[in-house]
Amino acid sequence: MDIEANTEARPGALPVTTAERGAAAVATRRGQRLLVVDDDEYVRHLLASALDLSGFVVEVCEDGRTALDRVEVFDPALILLDVMMPGIDGLDVCRRLRASGNETPVIFVTARDSREDKVIGLTQGGDDYVTKPFDLDELVRIDAVLKRTSSTDPVARRHEYGGIVIDDDAHRVWSDSNLVSLSPTEYKLLRYLLVNAERVVSKAEIISDVWGYEYDGNAGVVETYIFYLRRKLGDAGGRLVQTVRGVGYTLRSE
Repeated sequence: MDIEANTEARPGALPVTTAERGAAAVATRRGQRLLVVDDDEYVRHLLASALDLSGFVVEVCEDGRTALDRVEVFDPALILLDVMMPGIDGLDVCRRLRASGNETPVIFVTARDSREDKVIGLTQGGDDYVTKPFDLDELVRIDAVLKRTSSTDPVARRHEYGGIVIDDDAHRVWSDSNLVSLSPTEYKLLRYLLVNAERVVSKAEIISDVWGYEYDGNAGVVETYIFYLRRKLGDAGGRLVQTVRGVGYTLRSE
């Protein structure tokens, strides 16, 4: 089913596939704010209706400029952001948010389906993407993104290794004393590697902890984010973030 289908006619449409799971999911989502940004009025209405029934508090915007203004006021937990919009497109909206220090998770909604286009979206600070036309069941990925970008374990608040420092209280990262700007997913991935420093972790372990058990996308996303981390961490990234071929990844100084 694509996005033009009638969600009321399909019991498996967002948010869940059974009434019992649906009730639990709605209770979990209750009160979480989502901002939907799309220049297509019908798409905005469909997404807002489905997400509202799922327990979210939803606000919609029809263009990028309005979205940038509303983010500060509405303070959403997550943004569903159309890529192809006139004026300020979705990629530029995400770039501006990240440049201003805003780390609200972003799921891109895009008509482009090539791997290159998706990678471009993620490099601009996006956390995931869905491709138009899409089945509304795909939007359960919202739960996965919210889970992996939520606040981290409060017990250990600062992690250091080989010149890389993460401070959970300040939600900041330094590499060789230089402040580094990371997206929420990049932050959680780096934190996972730091907590497991000198231990080789597999792609499956990384996906389970960083993306969550619900993630059913391409495992190649791990390689993409490892590449981002190395580049953003500079010399320390190239020195410490290592690939163990056929096994996984590790953070070590050898």
